[in-house]
Amino acid sequence: MVHDEVLVNWIEDTYGSPEELAKVLDFGIEMLFYLEEDAFERKEVQQVVAAIRGIVVALRLTKQ
Repeated sequence: MVHDEVLVNWIEDTYGSPEELAKVLDFGIEMLFYLEEDAFERKEVQQVVAAIRGIVVALRLTKQ
């Protein structure tokens, strides 16, 4: 699909490879552990983490 190519091109142009973007997203997950109390609802943070984790897994699968 065209969207897939656009995404892959953006990832490669911006981060060099899907694995590099996965590293950045992993770092974002780690940062979420240090949020201040009551900044967001726990459920909201969990939804963001789940979405990021899904992207990380998908990016690593595209590398194989």
